[in-house]
Amino acid sequence: TMDAARFGRRARRRERHAADRRGTDDDDGAYHDDEANSAVKLGTSELEVSEVCLGTMTFGKQNTLDEGVAQLDEAFDTYGLNFLDTAEMYPVPTEAHTQGATDRTIAAWLAKRPGRRSDVVLASKVCGASERITWIRDDGRTPRVTREDIVESVDKSLDRLGTDYIDLLQIHWPDRYVPLFGSDAYDLAQEREAVPFDEQLRGLQDVVAAGKVRYVGVSNETPYGVCKFVEAADREGLPRICSIQNSYSLIVRSDFENGLTEACSPRHCDVGLLAYSPLAGGILTNKYNAATPPENARLNLFPGFMDRYLSSRASEAVAKYNDVAEKHGLSLTQLALAFCYTRPFVASTIIGATTLDQLRENLDAFFVDLPDAALHDINAVYKTYRDPSKSSSLVLVGVDCCAVGRPHTRCGSAAVGLLSPLPQLGSGAVSSPPGSRRDAAEHI
Repeated sequence: TMDAARFGRRARRRERHAADRRGTDDDDGAYHDDEANSAVKLGTSELEVSEVCLGTMTFGKQNTLDEGVAQLDEAFDTYGLNFLDTAEMYPVPTEAHTQGATDRTIAAWLAKRPGRRSDVVLASKVCGASERITWIRDDGRTPRVTREDIVESVDKSLDRLGTDYIDLLQIHWPDRYVPLFGSDAYDLAQEREAVPFDEQLRGLQDVVAAGKVRYVGVSNETPYGVCKFVEAADREGLPRICSIQNSYSLIVRSDFENGLTEACSPRHCDVGLLAYSPLAGGILTNKYNAATPPENARLNLFPGFMDRYLSSRASEAVAKYNDVAEKHGLSLTQLALAFCYTRPFVASTIIGATTLDQLRENLDAFFVDLPDAALHDINAVYKTYRDPSKSSSLVLVGVDCCAVGRPHTRCGSAAVGLLSPLPQLGSGAVSSPPGSRRDAAEHI
């Protein structure tokens, strides 16, 4: 099967690079063969993507244009990646005065590579439903996943990116209510009218038929959503989703493994996972468990976040996983990334960095050997700490909880996986007590 072949390829790759993870005997500073650029067929599409994808959400805010271009050069030219991911609302946190800067960084990089656009698999995302973003659409309306929104989003993205097509267009988060970004239960009271699945696909069909988009996917989706999109596509002859971009890491596992793995299996919907936040916003580097966390560390930038993290079960879990890493002669970063890189249901892992050194460390982890004994120890910790962020008032969420609305002190993060109090998308505009779950939701 596809998954068995992928797992076998990764095993062979680890063996081949055990002695020298920085190249082959004719080392010219670049990777060769089926290394970080080994191609994986993405779901039902004809896209062949590298098993590591460069995330770009920091370009234009945490990183300058020149720094972003340098990261792209390193990832594509030195390590051989062919896959990058952006979004119309990037960088994060999304703000009117910076929105689009990420795309313009990518455009500057593409412009210095004339004739090489076909070497790049360029993924972008159209916003889902949000009551707080009022600057994305020309007329000031808040975004929904309608045909009008999709067409405007794609046209403006293409203009910023300086290209005439997007290889993979993803719905960034659902148009309907779903318990996103840390909320751990579906709330029937928050259900609302949403754009029907087939109407969303018809909007996507328009941009595909126009040659502006090659394939489509989803992000931050549920098993129900994946199955409904595929059912509607097959029934109506509309574009079929080929990918799902969801958070997945050592400490955010069960949401995907308990349902989505089955739904997305090649036997069923055949939708490839693009795993984002594999380091949980830097938490799985262990820097926050140090005696003196760096002053410029992400959690120190927002009042109360560090104290809440250090008192959470997530902090305990990170310490246990760090023990596993040390036992097997690895850093926690290597353990966490190697875990994601070697899961047979992960098509490609999205990594991000703010420095070239971080980027290289993340990419070098692709060649780390993760022995069966380490996987055994990982699963032993997991039995005690199943998604530990959900065991306290602190939750690990994707960047978009704070990016889809105006930044605020609770989740005004610039990082995937930052800890924040239970924000949800698509809730109503009814005023709620400060600090309540609905109050957090209203900032989105």
